[in-house]
Amino acid sequence: MNQLRAWMDLRRIAGAALLSVAVLFGSLASAPGFAETPDEAATRESLAVMHAFMAAFNARDVPAWADTLLYPHVRLASQTVAVYPDREAFIAAHDMTAFANTTGWSRSTWDDLQVIQASPDKVHIAVVFTRYDGADQVISAYKSLYVVERVDGRWGVRARSSFAP
Repeated sequence: MNQLRAWMDLRRIAGAALLSVAVLFGSLASAPGFAETPDEAATRESLAVMHAFMAAFNARDVPAWADTLLYPHVRLASQTVAVYPDREAFIAAHDMTAFANTTGWSRSTWDDLQVIQASPDKVHIAVVFTRYDGADQVISAYKSLYVVERVDGRWGVRARSSFAP
């Protein structure tokens, strides 16, 4: 009986200790030193931009797509470097209907978005995306690197380097 009582006391003490630790860590998590770090905030914001980028691209909404970028905007692909000095130049250079007709493209997906470097104002994201045709068959998948920055409080894609044509 004494052994059972000792075991019960030990369980009560262990339970109280675990509860104390949980409360302590719960309190610390909301303390200033344990709040979301600037790099975590940058990661969250940059990924939100990436999802807005893809949503606008799939909607074939070039003005909305242009709004996810920062200017000058740079794209390295197909052994060329395209520099768009401003939003208007980007919009003028992109015809989604022609792109779809030429390539058979219907939509794209992000297959992988890996933040490989982050600071409070810039994030590098290694990307894999897939292009699909109208029958929802894979056209191709591509690896890319996106540079997302915060300028004047606004996050946007500054540059992309892709193996896509």
